[in-house]
Amino acid sequence: MIDASLATLAAALAAKQVSSLELTQAFLARIAALNGTFNAFVTVATEQALAEARAADARIAAGESGPLLGVPIAHKDIFCTQGLPTTCGSKMLANFVSPYDAHVVTQLRRAGAVMLGKCNMDEFAMGSSNETSFFGPVRNPWRQAAVPGGSSGGSAAAVAARMVPAATGTDTGGSIRQPAAFSGISGLKPTYGVCSRYGMVAFASSLDQAGPMARSAEDLATLLGAMAGFDPRDSTSLERPTENYARHFGQSLSGLRIGLPREYFSEGVDPAVASAVREAVRWFESQGARTIEVTLPNTQLSVPCYYVLAPAEASSNLSRFDGVRYGHRARQYDDLAAMYANSRAEGFGAEVKRRILIGTYVLSQGYYDAYYLQAQKLRRLVANDFAQAFTQCDLILGPTAPSTAFDLGSKNGDPVQMYLNDIFTIAVNLAGLPGMSIPCGFDTRGLPIGLQIIGNYFAESQMLAAAHAYQQATDWHQRTPTEVAL
Repeated sequence: MIDASLATLAAALAAKQVSSLELTQAFLARIAALNGTFNAFVTVATEQALAEARAADARIAAGESGPLLGVPIAHKDIFCTQGLPTTCGSKMLANFVSPYDAHVVTQLRRAGAVMLGKCNMDEFAMGSSNETSFFGPVRNPWRQAAVPGGSSGGSAAAVAARMVPAATGTDTGGSIRQPAAFSGISGLKPTYGVCSRYGMVAFASSLDQAGPMARSAEDLATLLGAMAGFDPRDSTSLERPTENYARHFGQSLSGLRIGLPREYFSEGVDPAVASAVREAVRWFESQGARTIEVTLPNTQLSVPCYYVLAPAEASSNLSRFDGVRYGHRARQYDDLAAMYANSRAEGFGAEVKRRILIGTYVLSQGYYDAYYLQAQKLRRLVANDFAQAFTQCDLILGPTAPSTAFDLGSKNGDPVQMYLNDIFTIAVNLAGLPGMSIPCGFDTRGLPIGLQIIGNYFAESQMLAAAHAYQQATDWHQRTPTEVAL
């Protein structure tokens, strides 16, 4: 059952071939055996998980059924969970226990999913490698010396190592798709507003979006179906009808127009990555899809645009962590100003401080017009690039990241090189579009390569159908890291 899909697990539970309690115990045992190596979990909610499993078994015994009822999952530690720590990978919130559930957590709890625990992450979701966490770096299940990607690296590693069948993540500039690519799993960032941000600790509010992480497109569709939904407590939540994200599965790909951005296949992309992505594109062509070269001319400018806007919003959002109401408070201070300064200096890590400083700078008098307003104008140009491209194509395909997973510590001395790793994912967030990553091969070191699929607004079902068709014909998503065999 460790390698089973969500649909297989749900069917086995409904047929009473296995109980939710037995499943939960099996995955908890894997977490106990593997988490010391990969550091994917910050909190393991053993007692709560077992109680939820027993409750799920009671619901199944009463005749209830559902695609997630009794199925174990995990949450990125950025989602508030009532009665459990929500740390955001930071010393600032290391002892914070949330008094309420995030909307996404409530949705999945209502669906009957069993929460095994909270996954490690880059501090306040700021990072591309899961090395900025106060609780230590997460290691890639395919190669322990490599990063799993970030900021949802804990969720990605947990799914890749079969410690959990599926998990939630968040994506501000690629933080679901890039770790999915590095860790050899599937991950989807929905259209902005499809999943509520209520109870999801904010990094950059106009960019943050929750999404599912699992082994296959089929599992992503199941998880997203439970996560999505209107929430009046979130002013950016979209009021849309309930959607079956698997409704296009099985449809022919003949006539599908695939856009290949010229900028995504230029210099700077690892040859192994480019080769694997082009091989995947050829498969789509073999199924009757038609490829069209498109251009996204502002791709190169999306990184500097993002690293003005995201830090600006972060500097505002993180101002609430001042040591007064909750979070870390310094023990030594002489007055209120010193308490603020000392608490924040002690509670935040280096990357968070860097982004707060950048954000405060670009919002300051004399620089607001020169930086922040210019970045907002550029953001519109990035969105316009996609709008123009989608007049010519239905989906856009390309690499998720320019390389496979790099080694731990190899980019810590050069933040710019770290930031450039997200060059193919950031523009999607700036435009508010849906994007996903699925495995499409391996490099010479045996590290996974990700294929990114980008759709127009609310095209999640079309993207998932294309990904599912590809995964029905390939087995990249079914490969298991040799280092996690037990």
